[in-house]
Amino acid sequence: MRRTDSPRPAPTSAPQYRVTPLVRAAAALGACTLLLTAGAASSAAHRDSDSDSVAPVLTRAGLDPALVEGRGADVAFLEQEAENSTTDGTVISSRQAYDLAAEASGRSAVQLEPGQFVEFTLPAETNAITVRYSVPDAPEGGGITSRLNVRVDGGHLQKMDLTSEYSWLYNQYQFTNDPNAQLLHPEWWTVECDGPLGAEGCDRESREITTPFRPMHFYNEQRMLLGRTYEAGAVVRLEVPKNATADLTTIDLLDTELVAPPHVEARGVNVLHFGADPRGKKDSAPAMDAAIARAKSHGRPVYVPPGHYRVDRHILVDDVTIVGAGNWYTSFEGSEVELDEPTEDGSVHTGVGFYGRWAEDGGSSNVHLSGFAIRGDVRERIDTDQVNGIGGAFSDSSFEDLYIQHTKVGLWLDGPMDGVTIRDNIIVDQIADGINFHLGVTNSEASNNFFRNTGDDAMAMWSDAGGDLDDPGPQNEGNTFRNNTVQTPTLANGIAIYGGKDITVERNLVADPLREGSALHAGARFGATAFDGTIAFTDNTTVRGGVEDLNWQFGLGSLWIYALDQSIDADIQVTGDHYLDSAYNAILLITDWEHKDANVIEGVSFRDVRVDGTGTSVVSARVRGSASFENVDARNVGWAGVNNCGAFGFPAAGSEFSLEDLGGNDGATITPWGDGPANWLGRYTPNVISCNDRPEVVPPPAPSAW
Repeated sequence: MRRTDSPRPAPTSAPQYRVTPLVRAAAALGACTLLLTAGAASSAAHRDSDSDSVAPVLTRAGLDPALVEGRGADVAFLEQEAENSTTDGTVISSRQAYDLAAEASGRSAVQLEPGQFVEFTLPAETNAITVRYSVPDAPEGGGITSRLNVRVDGGHLQKMDLTSEYSWLYNQYQFTNDPNAQLLHPEWWTVECDGPLGAEGCDRESREITTPFRPMHFYNEQRMLLGRTYEAGAVVRLEVPKNATADLTTIDLLDTELVAPPHVEARGVNVLHFGADPRGKKDSAPAMDAAIARAKSHGRPVYVPPGHYRVDRHILVDDVTIVGAGNWYTSFEGSEVELDEPTEDGSVHTGVGFYGRWAEDGGSSNVHLSGFAIRGDVRERIDTDQVNGIGGAFSDSSFEDLYIQHTKVGLWLDGPMDGVTIRDNIIVDQIADGINFHLGVTNSEASNNFFRNTGDDAMAMWSDAGGDLDDPGPQNEGNTFRNNTVQTPTLANGIAIYGGKDITVERNLVADPLREGSALHAGARFGATAFDGTIAFTDNTTVRGGVEDLNWQFGLGSLWIYALDQSIDADIQVTGDHYLDSAYNAILLITDWEHKDANVIEGVSFRDVRVDGTGTSVVSARVRGSASFENVDARNVGWAGVNNCGAFGFPAAGSEFSLEDLGGNDGATITPWGDGPANWLGRYTPNVISCNDRPEVVPPPAPSAW
């Protein structure tokens, strides 16, 4: 069925790169977790000279906000990282996949034993907080709950019941909740059992793995209304009680917010009049259906007052507006329900969600949803399941001011459809994607949305060819991702574009992708239609991207362009992007080894780009083709400006990939031939072979003002 929600089939054989004669020994990026003392944590914050309180250190995606001004989402909350706050706990830091600290924002967090605390000073008036945390799994999986105490200025005690029921996935795709499971697909190639450079975790002869195998998706977040407004300077203390269930509680960050009073939709058809239960004791789905029917017949919106409404199935929406009191006040919550028999599209569960009609049934139009939360109960990844927050086909529709948590995908939209607007939403703790424009979505935009802790691409446009690249179905065209913030996708990419025509990705902030993906990605893969027209990446900022691909065992780029299924020869324009603190490369252009003599990436242009910190190179090319560079400034480059392997043919005339220097490409780099200032690009043009399959990694310093 075409409504499968995964663009990510798992490998059945080894990745198609091999070790070349130019291989040098790989250098891992700090595989062990760094432990810092509580004193080190406290010193990161700033003491107020007039009191014992600590002045708050505000960040955006773990960065000084000045470094990302005008980029990313403009959100109502202020972020403080726990490692910058006062604590008697332990600061942990890591960039190694499958490590608890590596999935934290900024790759650092604070770990608390029972009786320990972390304190945050309020930077502004606040009546609501969000805590991002992790607690351990149960020994047999399934999660535990554990208490966290919350006090402001030593006052009234409030309690949070933290849970790991929606965390801790293991093993191979599509993953399991069982930490003790052996390989889910023992016939698949794995780097641990089969990789040429070796990796820990598998007995190569017996293929028995060390469990838990590949733990991931550790974090969750919880919101709390404080019951009153506190002034700037008040201190929020998060303390683990001495009798807490969890041996360790990890606090990543605190978001603080001044939430406005509940919204009232005076003209709305009130769902309470139809029997909806705001206490969540009885099923409110029939009341929602009745209120929607009444609202449509009278040309009025549906209003959902404050409350927790239990809904355990899809609510069908078409030609209707549904307005809540605000996503802090109105929420739809439901259990994942096992179906008596699978549906035609392969679903074996249903759950809370708002769905339009499928495109083959005519789709839905003029749907407008705003001002409420959708909280699901999805704890495992089953790609055929329709357990998304919002799904189906919509045209001329909008989704605004929603908070979506614990569904499979926040919004998975199956076209063809036209004219969709997705803005001002918060989408967190998803098992798979945050949003996906799939199969012929046109003239649509996602802007000013905030994503954190997705289990696959946070934002994706998948122009699915419908299984036939020679005779594809309708393509994605004319779509935009603008001013969104993406943090900590645990798998795959921050923002991914799979085929399509005239696509714009601009002014986004993407931080901390972890594995098998990068911050920004353009991929001719997953059976997508060819790239066509202009594909524009403009004024985006990435931080701590360009991670190691654990299967290939070499580094990706913060921007990763991948010609897998076919060549890429559209007009790809990269303008004004900033790539900060890239673990390996800032930019990677690549094809699969099997297709290295056929697929090309042609004519990509880079202009007015800044690169501040790479573990290895500014540009790594492992493909045929060409790119041009103008006013691309680089500093703190770990190995060399360019790592040009081309198609690994190493012809005497030079690499099969050429780089055009259009001027203004400045920056001091470290090169294989010694330290010193250099035009990072000049000595490598037009096609000098500088191939090192796995260059030594030099961790860059923290990014700073240019």
